[in-house]
Amino acid sequence: MNRSRRLLPLLCACAAPCPAVGGQAVMEGVMMRNGDVYGLAVRQPDGGILARRLPWFSLTRRPWLRMPFVRGFPILLETLVNGIRALNRSVEMADGGNGDASVLSPWHAALSLGLALLMAVGLFVVAPHLMSLAMLALGLGGDVEGLTFHLWDGFYKCCIFVGYIWLISLVPEIRRVFQYHGAEHKTIHAFESGSVVEPERVRRMSRLHPRCGTTFLLFVICISIILQALLVPLLLAFWTPQGAVAKHALSIGFKLLLVIPISALAYELIRYAARLPDGPRASLLRAPGLALQRLTAHEPDERQMEVAVVALAEALGRDADAEIRTPPYARL
Repeated sequence: MNRSRRLLPLLCACAAPCPAVGGQAVMEGVMMRNGDVYGLAVRQPDGGILARRLPWFSLTRRPWLRMPFVRGFPILLETLVNGIRALNRSVEMADGGNGDASVLSPWHAALSLGLALLMAVGLFVVAPHLMSLAMLALGLGGDVEGLTFHLWDGFYKCCIFVGYIWLISLVPEIRRVFQYHGAEHKTIHAFESGSVVEPERVRRMSRLHPRCGTTFLLFVICISIILQALLVPLLLAFWTPQGAVAKHALSIGFKLLLVIPISALAYELIRYAARLPDGPRASLLRAPGLALQRLTAHEPDERQMEVAVVALAEALGRDADAEIRTPPYARL
């Protein structure tokens, strides 16, 4: 009975509908998603705000793809596709264009997504594996069948992840994107509080949000460390190819396949952590992600918060239940 009571909040969080509003920072602007549409608002060189409302590309229209512990991976892919498209449109809009001149074609979007995934695989799967092999060569760790190999692998994953975020935060353009990221979080907090959403109220909100993509990626890394340490040695115990190169190639390939269940688990975990009432358990689950967000969500200025409020208004449309008070802006 006690075990059932402990599992009930997790099952309720998994079965609950997806959050109504989410967002992403783009170049000189913010994208806000609301169901099947998203709003994109960008600060132009002349100081004005240009916004538009666009359809959301979805991979989860079939009911079974929206089921708990299934939806995580397709949602990750569709978020990447829509994020790349929104980023491309924001560059055009920030340059004073109409947002259509260089919108990615389906093939270009697929290529961009493929390159992004290839870079992620290289940084967070192949590179840590090779570094762990270096520890084996130095006599500081075991082979891939042992626990120490995967401890080194997890250590390097975390170092590369945090180091990558810190390095890109040194780029002035990325620092501004991180400020818009903070503006996005503040605006969503204001909306979720159920009161009037306006820049003055948005300013008082936290720039950290438990349902952030940064937290999701951290959960992905932590879950991957645990599952890979358990399942890769188990696989090799059943069958080990001849030769060291084949063995490590199999290990890397298996890690790539594990991305699907890992992303599914991470998605449900971040939803569970975000829905927990404030308390010790919620603080324990949220603390690492919120701490990491201090690197990726910077404090925005007034003008950036105005852009985020406009993006929210465009995403919600005219039938929004909340009162959204925006500064003057132009629509495409």
